[in-house]
Amino acid sequence: MSETFVCELCHQEHPLSDHRSFDGQDLCTSCWDSRTVLCDRCGERIWSENDYGEGGLTLCERCREDYGYCRDCGCLIPYDQMRYLDDDDDEGYCEQCFCAHTSDNVINSYYFKPAPLFYGEGSRFFGVELEIDGGGETGSKASRLLEIANSSGRSLLYVKHDGSLDDGLELVSHPMSLSFHTEEMPWKEILHQAACLGYTSHQARTCGLHVHVNRTALGDTEAEQEPVIARILFFVENHWNELLRFSRRTRSQMEQWAARYGRKDDPKAVLDHAKRHEFARYKCVNLTNADTIEFRMFRGTLKWNSFLATLQMVDRICDVALFLSDQEVQDLTWTDFAASCTQPELVRYLKERRLYVNEPVVVERRCKGMCAIFGLLDYGEKVRIKGTFGCQGRRHPQLPHFLRHEDLPEQRV
Repeated sequence: MSETFVCELCHQEHPLSDHRSFDGQDLCTSCWDSRTVLCDRCGERIWSENDYGEGGLTLCERCREDYGYCRDCGCLIPYDQMRYLDDDDDEGYCEQCFCAHTSDNVINSYYFKPAPLFYGEGSRFFGVELEIDGGGETGSKASRLLEIANSSGRSLLYVKHDGSLDDGLELVSHPMSLSFHTEEMPWKEILHQAACLGYTSHQARTCGLHVHVNRTALGDTEAEQEPVIARILFFVENHWNELLRFSRRTRSQMEQWAARYGRKDDPKAVLDHAKRHEFARYKCVNLTNADTIEFRMFRGTLKWNSFLATLQMVDRICDVALFLSDQEVQDLTWTDFAASCTQPELVRYLKERRLYVNEPVVVERRCKGMCAIFGLLDYGEKVRIKGTFGCQGRRHPQLPHFLRHEDLPEQRV
């Protein structure tokens, strides 16, 4: 004879296999399902009568304190997701109502994810997320950048809200081949215009440059992709100090936004360790996306050469992981890797960062206008400028001996 119990709500006898326990009471499955719910924010189970949510949103009493009402539609939204038209506003908007107030919805929600459009030839595609800050989250400025990006009539770029920024935008490209990024996508003009509109990226200290690579570029099946991903992770961990310098991020920024998994003896061990971390999102290489892997190490930039060199670096890392064996990746030194890089922009950037066979770059240039030097120097590079600077016969205020410029628009002398 099977064991039974009596539900304390419906007072009916049920088999023990139907038993649930909640808040010190014995419940049957039916009462458990109908009289208790899960808080949508914290996941805690509560009695249905203690649900403080509205409009299909279930909230416990504690989590309800984190929510407010949209001033337009009246829906409940978390305070940390509330949008404001002005800094002085006491009441905010949900994402949908905020977009209705801002320039024809050109700034999409953070959660906006359109069906990808692939541009270029080949099997390897790169999706770029570039954060820019300080110039305002305004539809008019977003529209100006989109006009440049999508001037060919193709949808190449879209703009999103990003709550990690102070007053900026996230520029997101559709997936493109490397050659399409460099030859057809007007990134140079976009970066220049962003700087002219008052945005920064490197200097903002809030911005990253994230690069997605389609998983199918690493293998046709998951079984083929995993060893390639393992070699990517091993390469990143094995050359962490060099990639930290390449990224232009500080160690604290890396720990916050792109933490390492930890160095291990071989590629498989790194991947196994990453799996035990459940592929956390804020890692140097984010593996939580079903269709892509995301390189998150790099600091944002509005300098064309640094931007392009970053894409080329990701491309080279993928080459290493695809075409070398586990043992060859383990034996690969940074010097040998850097020497194998041939793209002029990447080589120049490696030299500027003192990462190319210890060969420094020396820049000494006399210019006809102060803006003329802006395309020559990279952030953190101490370059002594000789001579005086004038523009059309007028002297500029005295310049410091050492300049940093990562976000200033490049201009030709």
